Amino acid sequence: MNTPHVVVVMGVAGTGKTTIGPLLAARLGVPYAEGDDFHPPANIAKMSAGTPLTDEDRWPWLDAIGDWADGRAGLGGVVSCSALKRSYRDRLRAAAPGLVFVHLAGDRALIEDRMSHRQGHFMPTALLDSQFSTLQPLQGDEAGVVVEVTGSPEEITGRAAQALTELP
Repeated sequence: MNTPHVVVVMGVAGTGKTTIGPLLAARLGVPYAEGDDFHPPANIAKMSAGTPLTDEDRWPWLDAIGDWADGRAGLGGVVSCSALKRSYRDRLRAAAPGLVFVHLAGDRALIEDRMSHRQGHFMPTALLDSQFSTLQPLQGDEAGVVVEVTGSPEEITGRAAQALTELP
């Protein structure tokens, strides 16, 4: 990547978006924004209660992330956001057309194990099936890369940074 892009670190809950996002931002020398911070309180309450969000719940959240990303256009940045559906990524790109996605992907058993050891996060493992059933992987016409979440956070970040340099 020769120009400072805004990168969305995406994937189902438990793939490490909140861990890899800041590491990737530091490696790229750009600011990081935690996607969960853009959720309105009503969304967090629903997820904490084990209730999946509807698309209507997500639109204001995605718009807020898109606004942040648009404000970083030409400057670069990294933001975490599950961005599970193509329509969600399309909405983000509508606000910030130059977005690039890093899809953190992994085996369901590994992700569930990681989630079961997290402390103080509002997303219960019970919603993991919902996340996987909603996930629509990046398509060929979407700017982005898929990075496996095996190994240490530093190894995953290194693979993501390398993959980003290989994008056209």
